[in-house]
Amino acid sequence: MPPSTEIDAILASVAESAVERQRLLLAWIEQQQRVSVPEITAHFAISPATARRDLETLAAEGKIRRVHGGAIAVRRAPPEPPVLQRALEQADEKKRIAAVAAGLIADGETIFLSSGTTVMEVAHRLRERHNLTVFTNSLLVVNELAGAPGVEVILLGGVVRASESSLVGALTLRALTELRALKVIFGIRAIDLEQGLTNNSLEESLLDREILRIGSEIIIVADHTKLGRVSTVFVAPLDVIDVLVTDTNAPAEIVQSLREKGIDVRIA
Repeated sequence: MPPSTEIDAILASVAESAVERQRLLLAWIEQQQRVSVPEITAHFAISPATARRDLETLAAEGKIRRVHGGAIAVRRAPPEPPVLQRALEQADEKKRIAAVAAGLIADGETIFLSSGTTVMEVAHRLRERHNLTVFTNSLLVVNELAGAPGVEVILLGGVVRASESSLVGALTLRALTELRALKVIFGIRAIDLEQGLTNNSLEESLLDREILRIGSEIIIVADHTKLGRVSTVFVAPLDVIDVLVTDTNAPAEIVQSLREKGIDVRIA
């Protein structure tokens, strides 16, 4: 029997080769977008059992999505540009989404408006409301609602995140523990059927989780480019969503799957 040091070296070599093979497999799946187990076995000269184990490992890490007989690539959300630049992207869709979302808000309610350009559009459509109380950490929301006679705006304290024109940090988190809102209007970077809601900033994602906890009803506003994508930081599972407002270009299969999960999807 080989000495333990030799066995350890053999095991380490096997593990290293598996990691490298999985790295190459992931790159190939991202290039091909969809692959089957027979294609993997032929391309990498491995057994079907090894191919399935590699796929299960990559799927558990959230790097691919397993489907019957193979796997498909996970669409990654691109890096998020500054908020004022994003205001020009999908502008028409955001206006339509905002109109539908604003229609879900009634006079006299207490709501939370998160940061983001689509939520900013929602705020613009609430200026004529009466006896409305709005909590927010977004400077863009404050600018939209400043001077609206029937709207009381309460801005949370914190550190200014310039790229998002929002307030984040310990002070913001502390303020959220004291708040309760009937409805939360919430923008998000990416929505995936398996990975749920994800964002690309750790600090903002920690805040997002607390924002989602204070609302009795969670209304997500997200244009079609956010659906079927995954960003870098997990925020919350899909079951936190009560209503999703998106646009007519949203992938039909994703909309159907969300509705089957009990989410009220509104198309603007």
